[in-house]
Amino acid sequence: MGETLHILVIDENSLRAAILEEGLREAGYTRVTVLHTMQNLMRQIVEANPDVILIDLENPNRDVLEHMFQVSQSVERPIGMFVDQSEPGMIERAVEAGVSTYIVDGLKKERVKPILDMTLSRFNAFHRLRRELEDTKRALEDRKAIDRAKAMLMSRRGLSEPDAYKLLRRTAMDENRTIADVARAVSMAANLLEGGR
Repeated sequence: MGETLHILVIDENSLRAAILEEGLREAGYTRVTVLHTMQNLMRQIVEANPDVILIDLENPNRDVLEHMFQVSQSVERPIGMFVDQSEPGMIERAVEAGVSTYIVDGLKKERVKPILDMTLSRFNAFHRLRRELEDTKRALEDRKAIDRAKAMLMSRRGLSEPDAYKLLRRTAMDENRTIADVARAVSMAANLLEGGR
């Protein structure tokens, strides 16, 4: 895995960047790119197309965290942040900005590999939870659409609830669509007809 994982190190301090890079290479990570400037950061990240971003800062401020929020929303990559010092509330702001790990005063080359592993693990766990939440929301919206369509069919066609559902299911199978898509189409058609009166 170390050979295939592309890691981007961002640090304006070349000495600290060298510590990170050395720790990564000693852990078997050969694809390491180092950036020494925060200027045009988004463009540089997009061009590098890394699997993981490790950023080392002396003391992050609100602007840096806002920038990291934009980066994390755009590229959706695991981000590990090393800082020399931190003010109260910065960890929460960093996590809200999409930073997977926030390490205060912990830049030692022998710690780089476990921190990288934690960064990847937390990022994957967060994205799995987010996917599950999105799936749950979609399932709830689908359920609501189906219930609305069933109610309309029961009201307008005098069908029982099981018969309304069977009609939706049969139509979905005939048209090679999901039941929720058919239900939304039924609701939209009914709304158009009611609006046209």
